[in-house]
Amino acid sequence: MESWLRVVLVIVSCLFPLMVECRVRHYHFNVVMKNTTRLCSTKPIVVVNGKFPGPTLYAREDDTVLVRVTNHVHYNVTIHWHGVKQIRTGWSDGPAYVTQCPIQPGQNYVYNFTLKGQRGTLWWHAHILWLRSTVHGAIVILPKRGVPYPFPSPDKEVIVILAEWWKSDTEAVINQAMQSGVAPNVSDSHLINGHPGLLSNCTSEGGFTLNVDSGKTFMLRVINAALNEDLFFKIAGHNFTVVEVDATYTKPFSTDTLLITPGQTTNVLLTADKSSGKYLITISPFVDAPVAFDNVTGTAILQYAGTLAAAATTLVKPPPQNSSQLANNYITSLRSLNSKKYPAKVPLKLDHSLMFTVGLGVNPCAGCSNGSRVVADINNFTFVMPTFAMLQAHYFNISGVFTDDFPGNPPITFNYSGNPPSNLQTNNGTKAYRLAYNASVQVVIQDTAFLAPESHPVHLHGFNFFQVGRGLGNFDAKNDPKKFNLVDPIERNTIGVPAGGWIAIRFIANNPGVWFLHCHFEVHTSWGLKMAFVVDNGEGPNESLVPPPHDLPSC
Repeated sequence: MESWLRVVLVIVSCLFPLMVECRVRHYHFNVVMKNTTRLCSTKPIVVVNGKFPGPTLYAREDDTVLVRVTNHVHYNVTIHWHGVKQIRTGWSDGPAYVTQCPIQPGQNYVYNFTLKGQRGTLWWHAHILWLRSTVHGAIVILPKRGVPYPFPSPDKEVIVILAEWWKSDTEAVINQAMQSGVAPNVSDSHLINGHPGLLSNCTSEGGFTLNVDSGKTFMLRVINAALNEDLFFKIAGHNFTVVEVDATYTKPFSTDTLLITPGQTTNVLLTADKSSGKYLITISPFVDAPVAFDNVTGTAILQYAGTLAAAATTLVKPPPQNSSQLANNYITSLRSLNSKKYPAKVPLKLDHSLMFTVGLGVNPCAGCSNGSRVVADINNFTFVMPTFAMLQAHYFNISGVFTDDFPGNPPITFNYSGNPPSNLQTNNGTKAYRLAYNASVQVVIQDTAFLAPESHPVHLHGFNFFQVGRGLGNFDAKNDPKKFNLVDPIERNTIGVPAGGWIAIRFIANNPGVWFLHCHFEVHTSWGLKMAFVVDNGEGPNESLVPPPHDLPSC
């Protein structure tokens, strides 16, 4: 009832524009199949409104957004609004079987949320199976009317979405891997705005062209929608000024190379400071672990107005894929803006100090090719997806769906970044960690060397967090906190845990509901590197989860 009252109030405000500014945005997403050709090969893919990448959702800070999603395909579907905090509206967060049952074929569901206190670039994507490989698009949250950017206003803004492409059906790729118990095949190419570019063998398909005018400043809204790879982003002969990540403003700094993990967004200012010419744009993987990866560079072209079509393209060499120092320098340059208007409200006193070890393991599997299956885990628990939505179970107090006894620390201590124990087996369970409303939380996320040390882009739903610390090797609980940045640490919703290292994040649990935490490498999520936080209601309706909407899908 409360959700419908909110909609009625917003609609009434739109009927009287002289009294109240209309702040409702209506969108309709039709999920359909579309035959699509890339790399000289055609396959049917799942898309929204016939577009790949999908349509951009535009809104302003504090707007209410209503998106009706209609499922016309044979897969179950959900949409996650990545980075939207969903204050008290967890029913619209989107991860299948966590906050909602999926939208079944032929059904629809209206996602209803308000963009409270957020501005910048986020994105939306499918949050079930591997459908987000093609079901994704940008969310542009403009500041309130009359509120300027805290940096020089650009002349034009351009969305740049980075992704991967498989010639095979991605559902077949992961299904075959899960059945065999081994890693799935890597992608066949990287994409910039849906195209592999000039370095592919199928030049007839063309690529994305960024058209610029000399002397103008462009803001690029860069999104990494790739399933399984951190990506470097470069433009020949040009530098970037980083001004925002994950819809939070940063202290501006200059760089010629961006590093963006899956799930992250980055806004940069690009000054077109040449008189003419064509310049190569590249995306390439950052992989500093002994794992298989797609080494095909995706490309596009930056072209100045008036440049002849036959003009030569200025090239740029992508960084070596194992450029750890380059990656570390970039990451350590990121700082919150921490201005009077946009302060960095870092929690200083802690109610919960948790440690999560993340990594891989091997469990028995009678039907697998080697009699075993590669799995992933947090604190030695491989998450088992339920068949009923956890948020509904929490709201209606339904038992048997999950337990709230997820361990706040590793069950055993060992040399996490060194030689692991001989037993690589993990425990299975659907477990959450319970938090009281407004609790202050610190989580140290430590990579482990089970099978191989590997980076992990970890995404927390429902919150932003501050990365107060980061390092290689094992976290030192006595000495490392002395070096934490509690003044202007970067604020994000997705953060990369370095291979063989750790990060420390802090957040305030001021959003009631059930909130997913998982690796944004889709292969690791499929293998079980995920858990959930349950945040209880606070006092009164303004600190409580709203009731479920009438059209919430059923399992």
